Order: sequence, then C-alpha cells, then structure tokens
Amino acid sequence: MSIDFNSTVKGSLLEGFYPKGWDMDKIDECCSHAPEEITEKQDFWNDDFHPVSCKTIEEFNVKLGHEIALEIKTARDTDQKLALILPVGPMGMYEWVVYFLKKWNVSCKHVTCFNMDEWADGEGNTLDPSNPASFQYAMEQAFYNPLGELTVPREQRNFATKNNLPTYPDKIAALKKDGARLVTVYGIGRMCHIAFWEPMMGAEFDTDEEWKKQPYRKGMKLHPMTIEQNAITSFKSRIPLVPCTANTIGPGLFLQSDRMIGGADGALSRGMQWQGMSLWMTLRYGPDRHITSSFVPTIPGTLFFLEELAGPLVAECN
Repeated sequence: MSIDFNSTVKGSLLEGFYPKGWDMDKIDECCSHAPEEITEKQDFWNDDFHPVSCKTIEEFNVKLGHEIALEIKTARDTDQKLALILPVGPMGMYEWVVYFLKKWNVSCKHVTCFNMDEWADGEGNTLDPSNPASFQYAMEQAFYNPLGELTVPREQRNFATKNNLPTYPDKIAALKKDGARLVTVYGIGRMCHIAFWEPMMGAEFDTDEEWKKQPYRKGMKLHPMTIEQNAITSFKSRIPLVPCTANTIGPGLFLQSDRMIGGADGALSRGMQWQGMSLWMTLRYGPDRHITSSFVPTIPGTLFFLEELAGPLVAECN
C-alpha cells in the first residue's frame, strides 16, 4: 500500500495547486536516480551544456564567480561587447566576480547588464531602489559599487522597472546586431522558474514555440511556492514582506543566449534543502513549457550545483 502525494492528493487542499502541465509520476522518476547519475548526459542536452558539482558553498561561489568574470575578461580581450542578463539569487558569486575583475584590472565599459526581474505590484510598479529588498539595491551593493572605477557604466545598467523592462528586447537586439555576446546568469526557482517566469505560464499558450517568443511580463502573478521560497531565502521567513507579483523577463530573451551560466545552491542545514527536485527536473524532465528551467540544458552553458542537492532525495526526519 502506497501513501504518498499521488495516492492522497485527490480531495486534498493541494488538488489543483500545482501547474496542470506537471506530470508528478514523471517528476518522481526524475528524482529517483542515484546521486552519481546526475551529470549523465541526456539526449536533449546541448553538446556544450555541462553540470558541475561543488562540495561546498565556498567552492560554488568561487567557481560561479570565476565563470562570470572570465566571460567579461574574454569579451574585453577579444574586443567584443557583452550583454549580461543577471539574477539576484544566487548572490554569493558577485563577491568573486568583483575579486577577479579587480585582480585582473578588467574594466566593464564594454558590458551592458540587464537585471532579469524585480519585485513589483500588479501594474508593474517596482520598489524604490533604496529599499534593501529591491533587486536594484542588491546589485548595486554586491556588484556595481564594489567594482569602483572598473564598474559597468550607469547608462549600461538596466533594471526591470515598469518603463525600462519593455525596452529590453530592442536593446538586446541592437547589441546582438552590433556583434555582442549574450550571456544569461540564472538560478533555478523552487517552481523551476528562470527569472520569475512561472510554470503556470505554459497553460496560456498552445505551443512551446509560441511560449518561447514571450519577452517579458509586468506584474507576473507568482506561485505560492515561489512566495514561500523567497520568504525562506530572502525575507528571514517573514511572509508578509514578500510581494505576490513581480516584473520579469521571459523565454523570448533568455533563450537567445549564446551561453547560460547557472547556479543551484539551495541547501539549508542538518540535511535540509529546497532545490534538489528542481535541479533534477531541470536536468531530466526534457524541454516542456510547463517547466521553465527544462529548456536550460538545450543552451550551451555550465550549471554549478551543490553536491548534496543530488540526493539521494529520500525521506529523512530532521
């Protein structure tokens, strides 16, 4: 006799809670593999997509930071413009991006940055940038200000505000037309979102191709699990502080990337974690518009992850 999610969900408070496109049996199969199998190449992976395991958060932050800094340095050395789509979460790598760029004395004058999302109300109005919860504030404190004279010029920093987010597609198109390389840095959400492009969006479109064309959304309605994730990761568990909506880029932008550099660091302590299932779904489910991050392995790139997220994902009472 099985007593688990699938055998008890009917008639429960969670019936209809998860996206209609989610196949829970398939998700469970994704998570049932041995930890050492997580890096085994799948048929739908790009030949230049590589997941990389890290034993500690310190190793994770250094390697992810070095990867981003190297993209900036290589573009400078080859006299190429670089467009970076950047996240707030993970964050620990920015200290190391700054460290390496300062060590190498690399200016970021050739770099244009686009924050991938920002807290907003339903109309797309965003937090004041002086608010510590705003992503603009976080980026200025962690990345732009510490770089000093080497920093990205102010006019080349883009934040996902109500008026600026709609300019992203044309700005990125113009940069790419001018020969710029587009690199997206990302984290994977509990609901497998990239930026705040939530999985429920898949139901709005009839085909993956139509879904792939969507460049952004203002006032995106966030899934309750996304609210809970951010309460844990960004708001010290305090749910009343977490906005229920946000501005975000969509697949129409990040799927244009020449390369994607990602990080999964969602381990807590005492064996607890929140990101293992999302990581396995990203790597094993296969491209599906109902699971945003499932398209990540189809793009060249590197995904760094904490070793313990690979599991085994089995019950353990903490």
